[in-house]
Amino acid sequence: MSVRVRFAPSPTGYLHIGGARTAMYNYLFAKAMNGKYILRIEDTDTERSKREFETAQIDDLKWLGITHDEGPDVGGEYGPYRQSERLDIYKSWADKLVAEGKAFHCYCSEEELKAKREKAESEKGDPNYDGHCHQLSASQLDQYKKEGRVPVIRFKAPKKDYEFHDLVRGKVHFPEGMIGDFVIMRANGIPVYNFAVVVDDASMKISHVVRAEEHLPNTLRQLMLYEAYNLTPPIFCHVSLLIGEDRQKLSKRHGATSVSLYRNDHYLPHAMLNYLLLLGWSHPEEKDVFDVFSLGKDFNLDRFTKAPAIYDILKLNFINGQHLRLLSNENILLEAEKLISKDHPFHLQNQEYKVQCIQIFKEKMNFYQDINLHLPLLFETHISDEKDYLEAKSWETTPKIREYILSEVTKISELGRKFVTLEEFNLWGEHIKNELKIKGKPLFMGMRAVLTHQAHGTDLKFIIPLTPISVLMERLNR
Repeated sequence: MSVRVRFAPSPTGYLHIGGARTAMYNYLFAKAMNGKYILRIEDTDTERSKREFETAQIDDLKWLGITHDEGPDVGGEYGPYRQSERLDIYKSWADKLVAEGKAFHCYCSEEELKAKREKAESEKGDPNYDGHCHQLSASQLDQYKKEGRVPVIRFKAPKKDYEFHDLVRGKVHFPEGMIGDFVIMRANGIPVYNFAVVVDDASMKISHVVRAEEHLPNTLRQLMLYEAYNLTPPIFCHVSLLIGEDRQKLSKRHGATSVSLYRNDHYLPHAMLNYLLLLGWSHPEEKDVFDVFSLGKDFNLDRFTKAPAIYDILKLNFINGQHLRLLSNENILLEAEKLISKDHPFHLQNQEYKVQCIQIFKEKMNFYQDINLHLPLLFETHISDEKDYLEAKSWETTPKIREYILSEVTKISELGRKFVTLEEFNLWGEHIKNELKIKGKPLFMGMRAVLTHQAHGTDLKFIIPLTPISVLMERLNR
């Protein structure tokens, strides 16, 4: 079988992370099977669909590294790839069903349908469509036309059970009577979702439909339509829902849900994909951190889980940090430096200095912008009110350490040098230990207190050679 899969977003907003996950699943499966990944735009919601959202969604997919083989911006053999440009196709497919007696024109108004549903529910009857317009008389038809009614096209739902095998859910059974005759074409000539999906998937030769579990109920209507056209349905794979920690479907109340927000917050695209892939799929080697594009044949549709996937922003941040640390210091610097205030003295330092900063701080960074959390250790002179710092400052040994180091830093400053060397720093420690007889905790915490105004942090042998002499002088004098 030639594998052809699709991602079909509606351009009514920005790309949701759930949509990005679905797109990734389809993309990876197509690549693993040497197939084709198609982007189709479902823009029949004329009031809410906007071309700017389509463009933004495509840009976000490309940022993630998900590029389509066929689509509205690249073309392909089975276009058009926007539903709004396929209205003639839907009409011809619908007319075929009407001609074969499998669908019919329905003139019932919304008010009439609502009244019938309410009556049926009050009498505990069948709320589905009652078939009123199955066979209208000539006089009824003439009357409706005189009233100016424009019909919808309604599909005659067969009275039978349906079932199919889902690659995640297993055997799925739909008993007879779950739905009644349903609309496939609106009065304005716009197709209803389930009809358009079947026409598009069939005419674009889609082999597998990989989508979220919330679409599972739609499959019944789609199976009926495939049967009506004597077509073999695609293979279905309904992946788990994304939910928040409150076990409810992921929405804006759980925080950022659009890819563009994460993009603007400087998340790494590979980290985003890595995390999203783990929400409902497991790596064959049980890895948590990996390059999704290197999976190749290791990605298949057999490793999905049924249980809803809980979206955990802390886990995403952790994985982002893991991917960041896989980058070279130079590449991290390239992006991180853009996020430091333009007037910060960091920019005045040479390339070697900057790379060294990245080297010592990156283990504590989850994001490029986290560099701003660590630079104060090198450039600021404020005094901590931390309990451990105040305690270390109060020890009788600490002023002795301060007096000695101040004299050494002053000598270096008078020579016009801007930084202490690692060798000089090590000699300070040896002198304090051997000559001033200060050892252990009073030595290490005392040196940190006078040199950084903190009690804990990154190893001083890394920090002090990167701290400007002017900053050390100000800290010591305060």
